[in-house]
Amino acid sequence: MAGKFELYTDNAGEYRFRLKAGNGENILASEGYKQKSSAENGIESVKNNASEDARYERKETAAGKHMFNLKATNGQVIGTSQSYASASGRDGGIESVKSNAPDARVEDLT
Repeated sequence: MAGKFELYTDNAGEYRFRLKAGNGENILASEGYKQKSSAENGIESVKNNASEDARYERKETAAGKHMFNLKATNGQVIGTSQSYASASGRDGGIESVKSNAPDARVEDLT
């Protein structure tokens, strides 16, 4: 089963998206957007940048967990991962974004 983007509104009324792997697990989440069209542009940016390894910022949290940000060509963060217990788990998450995002369909839940 292929991955998908879910476009939704949060409790504050902002538009957000999340990328889910084929197994339904969340692998990337966006920031909040005021306009739906901005969130849709964010999804396209994820699709366009997902295959570029250099676009991934690998980080360690203060609690010692591992996570990553996907950045656009201008350096802006367009998606953030969950926290992983290990660097290898984080790297698996990156590979999942690379394989799921480019062809993922968009499910509009707004």
